Amino acid sequence: MSASIDIAGLVRQIPTQYPFVLVDRVVEHDPAGRLVALKNVTGSEEFFEGHFPGTPVMPGVLLMEGLAQAAGIWLLHDAPDARRLEVHLVGIDDAKFRRPAVPGDQLRLEVRVLHRRGALCRMRGEVRSGEHRVAEANLLLQVSTLATLTVDPTARVDSRARLAPGVQIGPYAVIGPEVRIGEGTVIEAHAVIDGDTTIGRENHLYPFCSIGLAPQDLKYHGEHTRLVIGDRNRIREFVTINRGTGLGGGLTSIGSDNLFMAYAHVAHDCFVGSHIIFANGATLAGHVDVADHATIGAFSAVHQFCRVGTYSFLGGYTVATKDVLPYSKTVGNRARIYGVNTLGLQRRGFSAEVIAAIRHAYRVLLQSRLNTTEALARLEAEPMIPEVRALAEFIRTAKRGVVLKRATRHHLSEEG
Repeated sequence: MSASIDIAGLVRQIPTQYPFVLVDRVVEHDPAGRLVALKNVTGSEEFFEGHFPGTPVMPGVLLMEGLAQAAGIWLLHDAPDARRLEVHLVGIDDAKFRRPAVPGDQLRLEVRVLHRRGALCRMRGEVRSGEHRVAEANLLLQVSTLATLTVDPTARVDSRARLAPGVQIGPYAVIGPEVRIGEGTVIEAHAVIDGDTTIGRENHLYPFCSIGLAPQDLKYHGEHTRLVIGDRNRIREFVTINRGTGLGGGLTSIGSDNLFMAYAHVAHDCFVGSHIIFANGATLAGHVDVADHATIGAFSAVHQFCRVGTYSFLGGYTVATKDVLPYSKTVGNRARIYGVNTLGLQRRGFSAEVIAAIRHAYRVLLQSRLNTTEALARLEAEPMIPEVRALAEFIRTAKRGVVLKRATRHHLSEEG
């Protein structure tokens, strides 16, 4: 019976196992509640490089993981559909370590059921090497049912694409062969995802968005490049996000918890942080960096190689050809600075004292009649909170310059 057990396949359904499979062979399997497996400890194991150089010892946490994997194999092997299950190690009690496990040992991993109720199972585990007891513990494991993968019959999903449990693919969506989509992500009708694209958990991609296609750049000649998107992003209708170019670093990266409204565009080799709002038609050229908590207004455009600072606000129809300062309100074509994004900072929970310090820094930068170098020197001569220090560092590291041109009374009246 043990010869028919797919060890690698079952162990993949134990989230704690990454990146080590610590069961080489199952030698005894009793459906009534017992399993014995073997692990051959070799000197080539990756964990020995740091534990410890010159005196290799198998880490105790991996001895526990080996027992958890053996227990997980027992729990999954006789399940009606093991592919829909996942085993979580949720507790370890009474762990004892008797002697070290070293290269050359063959470890015997024995687990037996103590008590099982519903999704929870308590098991006793023991690790032995020959006649010697190496370690022992009581394990508490939980078996969870994975969400069902749903793919509309009209969708075109390449067989090589990797879709996690709970992914939903809507009508006529197209998913390419190198795409990886995380658990709980929803892909709606007619969306297209292609290229080497990784999308995390619980994202929502709306109809007709185009994600991971080749960059719109003449220097791109078909080289292998990537797009990586984090978790819980909302990507609305007709949004386009391109992967990178070989000469630009080969990667476009999107963080988590962002909102991309309809027709927004992120070009090649951009790095977009988290908690960012892209309003309708907001556009990034290539090689743009956008820091966390920024807001880019409707139909605004950011020039290539520019940066948009944290907690900044770009008003609608803004054209930014230089770096946009952190904490700023920046509006217009061409962009002018309207001071501190006070309302945005208040909404994000900044204290009155921190906002006052940022406003003081902006007065020095914009109203002191000092040039930028002199203004920075004056700020750095004063005690600086971390936010102001980050603002000064942002200006010093700018390669295209920063937007420091103030809005005049004429511009303010136009805005009113």
